[in-house]
This record gives sequence, C-alpha cells and structure tokens, in this order.
Amino acid sequence: MESVMDGLEKHVLKGVSRSFYLSLQMLPGPMRGAASLGYLLARISDTIADAAAVPSELRLNALQQFHQALEVGAELPRWPISLLNAISDPRERRLMECTGVVMAWFGQMPTAEAELIRGVVMTIIGGQTLDLERFGNASGDQPVALVDEAELDDYTWRVAGCVGEFWTKLGFATMGAAFSHAPEDELLRQGIAYGKGLQLVNILRDISADLAVGRCYLPVGNPRDLAELFECHAGCATRASAYLREGLSYAGKLNSRRLRAASVMPAWIGEMTLDRMRGADWETLNSRVKVPRSRIYGTVIRAFFYPASDVVDR
Repeated sequence: MESVMDGLEKHVLKGVSRSFYLSLQMLPGPMRGAASLGYLLARISDTIADAAAVPSELRLNALQQFHQALEVGAELPRWPISLLNAISDPRERRLMECTGVVMAWFGQMPTAEAELIRGVVMTIIGGQTLDLERFGNASGDQPVALVDEAELDDYTWRVAGCVGEFWTKLGFATMGAAFSHAPEDELLRQGIAYGKGLQLVNILRDISADLAVGRCYLPVGNPRDLAELFECHAGCATRASAYLREGLSYAGKLNSRRLRAASVMPAWIGEMTLDRMRGADWETLNSRVKVPRSRIYGTVIRAFFYPASDVVDR
C-alpha cells in the first residue's frame, strides 16, 4: 500500500493542493499518511460540491453516496459522466477518477486513524450538503447571503474548524506526548479557531467568484450593496487575523520542528493574503488575490525556524 500512497501523494495530491501539500510533506511520518488521506477525501467531496455546471440535485446525490461509502462501507458510487465532464481542471478530474484507489487506501488505515478521518470528512460533507441546499436556487442575478454571524460560524466550523480538531486529535493519537505537552483541550480550541480563520480567508478572497454564482458567505442584508459588503469584509478580515494568531500560538506549542513548520505555514500564507486584500478595491478583489508562489516557497525555510514558544512572531 505504501507505493499506492506514494503515487497518490506525488501525482495526485500535489496537483490539487497549491500550498497545503508543502505542509503535509513537513509532517512527521506518523501523522503524514492520515493527514494526506483526509485531505484527498475532503478534496473529492469539495470537487463534487463545486461542480457548478451540474444540477445541485445530482451533486447532493453524489455527496450522499460518498457519505454512505465512508460511514457504513457502502459500495462506492460510479461518478456520472456528466459530473466528470463538468470538472474543467484535469488535476481534479484525475483525483475523481482515482476515488477507488483513495478509498482502498482508507480501507487499509489503522482503526483509530480511520475513525478520525471518517469523522472529519463526514463533517465536511455535511457542511457542503447544507451549502448546496442553502444556495440551491441562487444565481448571479439573485444572490443569497448567509443570514447572520451564527450561520457563518457554523459554516466555518463544518468545513475547516473541524480540520483543526482532526489535526490535533490525530497528533495526540499517533505521537502522544511527542506531539505537544500543552493541554489537549487548549490545543483543540486553538486548532478549531485556526481552521475557521483559514476558511474566512478563503471566503474573503473568493467573494467575487462566489457572488458570480449567487453565493454570499458574508452575512449581509443585500449582497449587491458594495458598501455593506466592504464593511462586512473588513470586519471578517479582522476576525480572521485574530484566528490566525491563535494558529501561530498553536504552532508554537508543538514539540517537533517539522510539526511547527507544517502548522505555521498556512497562518503565514493566510496573513499574506489578508495583507493583499486590506484596502483593496472591488477590481482587485474581483481578480482573486493570490500570494505569489515565490513567497509561498520562501516561507518554507523560515517555517523550520519557528520557535517552540507561545510568542506570536510574524
């Protein structure tokens, strides 16, 4: 199974993950397999949910079948050709075509790790299902916004906060005290906040693309009111930054240099993304802000020197 894992990591995972792949490669061996597999499974469900050219009913059905395969070992569905053809990115289509191989890897995981993976991916699928139901009738001409801050908080938990929880539980399960000497409940709280912060960054970065298909993850009364959008955008950016500081603190409490490096990088990239969005006009946001690849790679060496402390050092 190791050769299968290596092939998925080198030829599939690297293709569908621009920056997270670097963090995964930095992880200590005991954590890396389960974390990589969890990412691939979540990316499969994400690809299904994001296939906007496919009717939401078909996507909901595909997510339900995927959920059943994970939950009770039901037969893996054959993805409809209409779904596969709607996936324009060849790397994501390749991942979908490798679903059977990914699930075979899942079937070989130790029970404790498999349960953690199953739990986090099913939570993510639940969030994606709710998403499709919420925006089922939305369009670029008739956008739908989240109702309030509680809905936004619930969404960021379901699709990313739960990943911070997973990462923490996986670390303690596979590494024990070598993972961290900090109290587990403290790290769980910070890990969840960290995940929410990273998802908020994604929401803020993708606001224009989401609105184009009728989705507004910012809780505003009128998604077409740019003044209201910008005000909410700024407030969410402040909250995201606070959450990312929790992530920096989290990383400093991990014992392994590799763990600290893997954990701190997303926070730094998130902050660089926020910096590029602060004070940006709509045209800039419409171009989907990205951190240059050179800067992402430049954080790798820096990450390995992140200190084992609770000091926030940007």
